[in-house]
Amino acid sequence: MRFGERLIQTGVSFKVEPGTIFAIMGGSGCGKSTLLKHLVGLLPPAKGCVAYHGVDYWAADEATQSELRSGFGMLFQSAALWSSMTILENVCLPLERQGKLDQAQREARAREVLEWVDLAKFADFYPADLSGGMKKRAGLARAIATEPPLLFLDEPSAGLDPISSKRLDNLVLDIRKRTGAAVVFVSHELPSLFAIADDGIFLDADSKTPIAHGSPSTLRDTATHPTVRAFLAREEPPAAPGSPPVSAADSAPGSAPAPAADPVPSAAMPQTASP
Repeated sequence: MRFGERLIQTGVSFKVEPGTIFAIMGGSGCGKSTLLKHLVGLLPPAKGCVAYHGVDYWAADEATQSELRSGFGMLFQSAALWSSMTILENVCLPLERQGKLDQAQREARAREVLEWVDLAKFADFYPADLSGGMKKRAGLARAIATEPPLLFLDEPSAGLDPISSKRLDNLVLDIRKRTGAAVVFVSHELPSLFAIADDGIFLDADSKTPIAHGSPSTLRDTATHPTVRAFLAREEPPAAPGSPPVSAADSAPGSAPAPAADPVPSAAMPQTASP
């Protein structure tokens, strides 16, 4: 992962299993959002690939990329709702793009998912009429409208109060239970990480490599890298200018192995129909 000559991360390699909730963790500036852009088809990696069921997204032709994207949902950090459309119309957008349902069927499906996120009574409201938490839930409803097998969430709890954040966490768990979708989410919110993630990867800004791989709760108890321990315990990070390199000892359960020379990230591409 690079911006010009500036290296963001290297050696990033992981697999998202069907039906799991996978967290991309790390402190500010480590490259979490950049990695998400690689996964959603917005930004090609400098090296490596992003694969779904063995299909390399960035090596595929435009038609194949479009087909892959159509099977995924995306919740942006700001919710990215169209301000000139009602909540119902926003949720209908991916259904319209999919082209499988007529207008009546699209509206029926949109109302169904709005019921899931407890916004059925607000279908005819506009985004400006909703609170931050309600906008996130509306964005989540839009992301799941087409029943995607993979859902991507960018900082879903950012800017929410603790109660709204917990409510959104419960919604993600409920959606996984209802649909069986895998979820990949970017977050540095510890309560959310511990509450919903089954697996994850921890990116380090100093070494510019992943330094741990596993569920947040497991890493909290077993990780050997001081940066990971400090982050998950909500403590001050190590005082050294840079985190120590990953050693053989750090390859024990709870930590990531040293990066390969030619990283090949393995994940999937989500919906990019949203603004």
